[in-house]
Amino acid sequence: MASKPPTSDPVQDAPQVAEPKHAAAGLPAIGHTLRAAQQQMGVRRTALTLLRVNQKDGFDCPGCAWPEPEHRHAAEFCENGAKAVAEEATLRRVTPDFFTAHTVADLATRSGYWLGQQGRLTHPMYLAEGADRYEPVTWERAFDIVAEELAALGSPDEALFYTSGRTSNEAAFLYQLFARELGTNNLPDCSNMCHESSGSALNETIGVGKGSVLLDDLYQADLIIVAGQNPGTNHPRMLSALEKAKANGAKIITVNPLPEAGLERFKNPQTAQGMLKGAALTDLFLQIRLGGDQALFRLLNKLILEESDSASGAGSGAVDEDFVREHTHGYEEFAEAARAADWEETLTATGLTRERIDEALRLVLASERTIVCWAMGLTQHKHAVPTIREVVNFLLLRGNIGRPGAGVCPVRGHSNVQGDRTMGIFERPSPAFLDALEREFGFTPPREHGYDVVRAIRALRDGDAKVFFAMGGNFVSASPDTEVTEAAMRRARLTVHVSTKLNRSHVVTGARALILPTLGRTERDLQGSGEQFVTVEDSMGMVHASRGRLEPASEHLLSEPAIVARLARRVLGHESRTPWEEFEKDYATVRDRIARVIPGFEDFNARVANPAGFALPHAPRDERRFPTATGKANFTAATVEYPKLPEGRLLLQTLRSHDQYNTTIYGLDDRYRGIKNGRRVVLVNPDDARRLDLADGSYVDLVGEWTDGVERRAPGFRVVHYPTARGCAAAYYPETNVLVPLDATADTSNTPASKSVVVRLEQSATD
Repeated sequence: MASKPPTSDPVQDAPQVAEPKHAAAGLPAIGHTLRAAQQQMGVRRTALTLLRVNQKDGFDCPGCAWPEPEHRHAAEFCENGAKAVAEEATLRRVTPDFFTAHTVADLATRSGYWLGQQGRLTHPMYLAEGADRYEPVTWERAFDIVAEELAALGSPDEALFYTSGRTSNEAAFLYQLFARELGTNNLPDCSNMCHESSGSALNETIGVGKGSVLLDDLYQADLIIVAGQNPGTNHPRMLSALEKAKANGAKIITVNPLPEAGLERFKNPQTAQGMLKGAALTDLFLQIRLGGDQALFRLLNKLILEESDSASGAGSGAVDEDFVREHTHGYEEFAEAARAADWEETLTATGLTRERIDEALRLVLASERTIVCWAMGLTQHKHAVPTIREVVNFLLLRGNIGRPGAGVCPVRGHSNVQGDRTMGIFERPSPAFLDALEREFGFTPPREHGYDVVRAIRALRDGDAKVFFAMGGNFVSASPDTEVTEAAMRRARLTVHVSTKLNRSHVVTGARALILPTLGRTERDLQGSGEQFVTVEDSMGMVHASRGRLEPASEHLLSEPAIVARLARRVLGHESRTPWEEFEKDYATVRDRIARVIPGFEDFNARVANPAGFALPHAPRDERRFPTATGKANFTAATVEYPKLPEGRLLLQTLRSHDQYNTTIYGLDDRYRGIKNGRRVVLVNPDDARRLDLADGSYVDLVGEWTDGVERRAPGFRVVHYPTARGCAAAYYPETNVLVPLDATADTSNTPASKSVVVRLEQSATD
């Protein structure tokens, strides 16, 4: 039987700490999965719903973007995916009576955990200017309010249209179409805060801003390097792929500041052997200092070149000379920079020993097929883009792009974040994409680039943007510099959130605010032409259908495509030649238009009828063709950078607990790291703690230091002595987003530098 939501926030002032785990999944994961699901859905609904997750005739998990294998288990989901599904398919409801009982000021004092646990939103809700609480509103009136505020703008560029990675391909395509018909490219999205650095680096170097591998490539690899990533929590089904790769003979190098249980040993709950013993995954753990990855890959490149130069290496194939000659550009400049790499500087930047790096080199040279996987640990630094370029250099040097078992593998964090970008959710669209829109829909799209997330916050702060519309997500909690972001949002004339559940962004509002409740992935979508399905694109460029089966949480919900279509009809009126009503009735008509606008989607409706979906074309992978400015894969030669720490300071990375997905908090434990009943903890290396006189169990304030001189403080964190890399600390977001300056971003990509925040730890007043 499902349980009721909490009536009060749990106390988190005394988190319990135990030894971290050294294996992930197994029987404990099954127990936690079933318990969390039954609390939200009850026993029968749990069984019916979870058995449809990631099935060919079911719905795509609203969690991460890891792809599904061709042959799927009956339980093709992970613990955190099940939690995401359970919170969407919950029997708990947030009705208008809830808002009558709670003022916005009251809700603003609640934690994100408490807000999310209340359940599914059931009605459109409106916060009038000067009002103290939301009240129900009709859909027609809600669209009128948005239209009023948009009409009052001095320019369409004073509106912002944000997108979360949950949004389907069909909804995303309609959303960007509406924004551009309105007249703006202000389409910030969650990619701006995560893998924008990957796209920036990959577009420049190989010509496609996506990964170049499929699941089968992982199974064929000789060596897989997992850098700046914790798949055991963030992409748990990836562990099954790594287990299979290991069984096929692959070696795995893990490059991370923290040891993570999932990469030590995986206890596969799908097999008896997995449950009892599990499989050791990592062959070599390189416990790198935060931000030292570029220096590491640069030195490995130097050593590969030296191996190729040496007498013993002559003709050994350390460098794939044929590939370099035929398919690359910029090799000489790159090689000169790589040969200049300094051992001592690298050891300082990485915190590694010569012996560990030499061991990594041996594994690299023994591999004919190498894949590098990465996530936020590489993308959220000032020098993130040159770091990923150096990873590409490393792969190009030995011909490891464009052949089976090899390539780049940026692992996306949200289920359709890659698909949304493919559909045109981008503030800097290509001229070719805009030309295609113009040909298909008969209007002239704006050509001036719009705002990304960081620039959107600045625009709100400075009064240059007045309407903020979010298609999903929790923008306030996901964004950096929390106090600046919240103050900026409160300057807006109108904030609108299309949501399934309550979150912090609903209580940090503009002068007026709307909450528009929408269908979830798990729910049946019935429109004028009958039952609909939507599509998504996973982290490896596979596109497939998603069909919800549950009855909607409320009769007052609209689907995301329906919300966009109705809003567009109300705002654009008869001047728009786009058949919005037809799009709402039948999503197949949307896919027909996508097929004519976006390369790779030809015959979209016919191809997506295949239960396994289809792979989008990827020229470097499929043809060893590189659509860059030079027509070849580009080596690069950036100066090596790494964070420098003042005396008495630590370098902080923000990260997730095992009981959260992005900004959604499922619970207050992080069992793999030994944390229970609390999130305000800071993980500190014991040697650093002794040097700074920080006892385990003491309480500190985390104080950020940045060039602007502004004091950013996160108070009341329990110190946990933990085996982090020396000089490095870690704490959970969104609680620590307050420490990330808005202007501390990656060069080129403008992604917040959330993995390299300089902090000092001061004794807390709560200690």
